[in-house]
Amino acid sequence: MSSAVAVPQHKLSESPNSRTIEINDWVIIASTNPISSASECDALQASLGFPLPEMTFGSNYLSLEHRPSGWKMMFDTHNALKCVKKGELGEGDGGVKVGYADAWLKSRTDPGTNLPLPITVAAKHYDWTYTMTYPGHHLDSESGIDSSSSSIRWIDADQDNPSHSIPLSELTRPDPILFYAEIPLFEDELHDNGSSNLLVRIRVMPTCIFILSRFTLRVDNVLFRTHDTRIYHSFTASPSLVIRQLSGWEAPYDGVKRRLPSRNDLTPLTDANFIAKVLTELPVTESQQIGARTRWRGLRTKVEVALLAREGP
Repeated sequence: MSSAVAVPQHKLSESPNSRTIEINDWVIIASTNPISSASECDALQASLGFPLPEMTFGSNYLSLEHRPSGWKMMFDTHNALKCVKKGELGEGDGGVKVGYADAWLKSRTDPGTNLPLPITVAAKHYDWTYTMTYPGHHLDSESGIDSSSSSIRWIDADQDNPSHSIPLSELTRPDPILFYAEIPLFEDELHDNGSSNLLVRIRVMPTCIFILSRFTLRVDNVLFRTHDTRIYHSFTASPSLVIRQLSGWEAPYDGVKRRLPSRNDLTPLTDANFIAKVLTELPVTESQQIGARTRWRGLRTKVEVALLAREGP
């Protein structure tokens, strides 16, 4: 039996819709709220310019702040949906073209009135599967405003440096979990022709922070697709850094269906964990090169790191 892991000093707090942990110079907030109201959906849809998923959790988010460096990162619904491709889909967008796509678009309803959307809205081009490779986004350390020009840069990980990889052995140890949250951002059943959803999970242990943001797509009789963003930080790393691993996989529907434990039970095909397990166990040539022959640019595994330098006076 491994020796007990020392639990660092930390502070937990809760409000009706959020939980917070303060630990080792980090402040982490997970906010989970009901599905967005009609007025909230109207505002978000007007901002994005395309119909929202059926279940949109527009007020949900996960935020992380490293106080000494001013490094702030966030996962939220608005910024995730901003990553959905608008306009005509092109090479690398991974567009799924099936016979019912047009009918699905025309079936969308206005969230405020539940009436069919005008043809001018339904006819807009966008990725109806809500496929994305959202890696989270940064906030300006002073204003708190979304920032694509953060002073902290992600750089490619050094494959020969062990500290630039996520240590699976640490994550699978039975260490106590000090903080855990699941934050759903959206879900859509693609007009009963599949499912598209984005779920963010976080756990904080005595030695580290680990986040998994997983997008899962099932288009019945066509394909399965998963995109994972994994973020890891060790409290004892020197220099202090954050590791981010971006991975995408896909496979034809029948290729995943053949791996069901029981061919008469299709229930696992609705389980994001089962789908991810099958896709990640396939040979890389099948799941990240050939895929479902969509040429989706998200088929890859990329590891990058960000150094957390202490802010100057």
